[in-house]
Amino acid sequence: MAALKDIKRKVSAVQKTKQITRAMNMVAASKFKNALHRMENFRPYAGKFLDVINSLALRVEPGVHPLLTVRDGGKITAICMTSDRGLCGGFNSNLIKYVERFIREKTREGKEVKLITVGRKGRDYFRRKAELKDEYVDVFGRFTMDLAGEIAAGVIDSFLAGDCDELYLINNQFLNVSVQKAALVRILPVPSLGTTEALDHDRTVEYLYEPSAPALLEQLLPRYVRVLIYRALLETSAGENGARMVAMDNATRNCEEMIQSLTLKYNKARQAAITAELMDIVGGTEALAKG
Repeated sequence: MAALKDIKRKVSAVQKTKQITRAMNMVAASKFKNALHRMENFRPYAGKFLDVINSLALRVEPGVHPLLTVRDGGKITAICMTSDRGLCGGFNSNLIKYVERFIREKTREGKEVKLITVGRKGRDYFRRKAELKDEYVDVFGRFTMDLAGEIAAGVIDSFLAGDCDELYLINNQFLNVSVQKAALVRILPVPSLGTTEALDHDRTVEYLYEPSAPALLEQLLPRYVRVLIYRALLETSAGENGARMVAMDNATRNCEEMIQSLTLKYNKARQAAITAELMDIVGGTEALAKG
């Protein structure tokens, strides 16, 4: 009977776990819907903004603005975006592995890499494995363009001061609920600006500018950095909640399978116990009859 009680206790524990995972799945689904809506609304703006910036920069010399200047130094800063919370499958671990490969590659090239971590999981992992330049934690609950502006202002000041020669952004790009792919973007010096390379000429549009192109770049290049960072924040938020929704759905199904397996095991053990009791009764009856 002790074995039956143990199995029954396990079934009860798994049922409680199933209730938790189902509730977490519903919460993640609600957050994901909002995050996906924000991301999809911002993507067209970000794409058109980059098209305008590229078209504008084609009409100026690369040295017209400090953010366009390519340097030969080896100081690299990378913004690494992970989630603040776990229970979202391989969302954080895959990105962390990608960042580690990036650091190894740049280190082999003789460059110094410093990280700016956005998200608690990345901060907790890299604070003893890499040099952290800055950190932002507990930001994905509620964030606006102000957060992107704060991060952008810091990295732009660092670049202009010469503390950073190259700035990269590493985050999970949202493809669908089940797939988030690590993406690497060089933000500074601004790639492809001031040159015709790596541009889709079918999307290049002739714009009339007022005031001059250099004056507009002075205003738009810092905003370009903010737009890229804000887009990455939105992609990370949507990807995190989508990954957690899938992970909790899988956990709920696993709980259901465990409950079925334990219930079957319980029924077999109970049947075996009843059979043993019947055999004892029959054996005692036969012994009394012979006596």
